[in-house]
Amino acid sequence: MATSDDAPPLTQAHFDRAKFRVGGKAATRSEWQDAVRARVGKQRISIMLDTPIIEHFKATAGERGYQTLINDALRRAVEGEHLAANLRTIIREELQQVTRSK
Repeated sequence: MATSDDAPPLTQAHFDRAKFRVGGKAATRSEWQDAVRARVGKQRISIMLDTPIIEHFKATAGERGYQTLINDALRRAVEGEHLAANLRTIIREELQQVTRSK
């Protein structure tokens, strides 16, 4: 059965032979990882979380990393705060316009 992905499956041997490059130049694995982190804009931190929180994200994660899910949840929380603040500002502005026009 044909799939939409014609690329052959990758094995660990493929990754073991991989050559790392940064800016077109040979790089070590560590240099490549640093370059990826810099481009993605992530930082490594140490944080203490409640055990039930970690267990929830680990149980939910599946193939994705649980830390990725925690990051996504935090991003949505921040974006939600921005959305709520923006909506309050818009509503205030609209109410002021309605009040002025009366």
